[in-house]
Parts: sequence; C-alpha cells; structure tokens
Amino acid sequence: MKQFQKTSELQSYLQSSGKSIGFVPTMGALHEGHLALIKASKKDCELTVCSIFVNPTQFNDPTDFEKYPVTLAADLEKLEAEGCDVVFVPSVSEMYPSGTRQLKHYDLGFIETILEGKYRPGHFQGVCVVVDLLLQAVQPHKLFMGEKDYQQIAVVRKMLELTNSSVELVKCPTVRSSEGLALSSRNARLTEEQKEQALAIYRGFGLSSETEFKQSLLENGFESIDYVACVDPQTLQEKPVGEKPYLILVAAFIGGVRLIDNKTFA
Repeated sequence: MKQFQKTSELQSYLQSSGKSIGFVPTMGALHEGHLALIKASKKDCELTVCSIFVNPTQFNDPTDFEKYPVTLAADLEKLEAEGCDVVFVPSVSEMYPSGTRQLKHYDLGFIETILEGKYRPGHFQGVCVVVDLLLQAVQPHKLFMGEKDYQQIAVVRKMLELTNSSVELVKCPTVRSSEGLALSSRNARLTEEQKEQALAIYRGFGLSSETEFKQSLLENGFESIDYVACVDPQTLQEKPVGEKPYLILVAAFIGGVRLIDNKTFA
C-alpha cells in the first residue's frame, strides 16, 4: 500500500498508473462501514484510493472537531489488510494552503437548509469544499460513499452537477452491528450501555409515527432529538409516514454524542 501526504506526489503516481480509480474519502477512525466501501471500490475499479483527513471546515461545533477520534496507525493497518492500494493523508495546510477563510461557495439550494443543514449550518459547504478538493487531487472514475449519510450523498451529487464533474457517485448500503446499530466513528465515544440504548433508533423505524419514534428515543436514554423526519427519498421533501416510497431520517443525542441514521421504505 502506497502512502502519500503531498497532492503532487499522489497525482504523479496515479497518473502514471493508467488504471481505473475508485476513491473512498474518510475522516479516519475506520470501521467495517468504511471497509465495505473499500471492498466495493476494489470490486469495481483497478486501483483503490482512500483519503484520511479530519476536515475542519465541516465542523460547525469546534468541540466536536476536537473530540473527533484520531486512530491513524490502526486505520492504516485496516486499509492494508483490506488490500487498499493507496492512502492519502494530507495535512490541513496541504488541503488549504491559503487558509480556510475565503473558500468557494456552492449553490446547493433547498437541500442545504433542511435536516442536517438546519442543525449544522455551514456543514455541507465544508463537505463540498473538501470533497471537491479531494476529487481534484485524486481524479477518480468512481466515488464511493455510505448511505448512513444520506443527505450528504444528495449534497455531493448536487456539487458534482455544479462542477460538471464526470465522476460516478456510487452509494453503498449502511453497515450495521448484528443488533442493528449503524456503524459510526462516533460510536467509540459511547459506553456499552449507551450502545444498547441507541438501538432504539433502529427499532424506531418500525413505529407508525414520528411522534412515537421521538417518544421511544427519549424513553431509552436519548437526551435530545434534532429531528425525526419522513421525506421523499429523491427530493427530501416532507411526506406522510406510510406513503411509499418514503425515507425516515433521525438525528439525536445520547451520552453527548450525536447519532444519525435513516431507512428507506420502497
């Protein structure tokens, strides 16, 4: 597995390969969900590139950025074992040589104002900036992202349209524990008891109303809820529960950790 910190060295290596490139952007603290993306890329492409970069511009809460787990040595071991070909581990100064103040703005429209966009202002602009920069660095044929961040996929798809990118966005199913908890780097900050309580999210998808879902979360130890929403899977416009196809999205806090999840009903 090749490792690069500099964009110029990464590009030099990739451009000389002449192979189809699959790309998996991550912020590290890798788990089986990330490795499933690596597997998908290896199946579809000749060369798989994974980036590890904790992007400061997508954290609207500085405390959340400071607490984000950094496990680089373990991450590299997992990627090597999975057969990843290239890992890109840039510094903040490598990604943002002119600083993070005057950054490109993306006209994302409605999708930036709802759900995650409403509760994390500026977050999706930060996501677009860093994914755009990483795509320019890697120049892949396919980009692999997980459905747990459903709205993020929709935002990145919009960004690809705005930038006239030819990259194919491949969305991969959410990976869960055997009990149903969506795998997330943030789960490392939960106690075993809180992980048990957090299963109320997965069980909540079977409830018949958003009100019942919220009540169940609060009864199972969640301190607060940002949203439980039922929307159209394509447009993310609100629609009634039970009117298929529909998508339930949730964001809630347990043990001070913000968890998100979703499920589509076709």
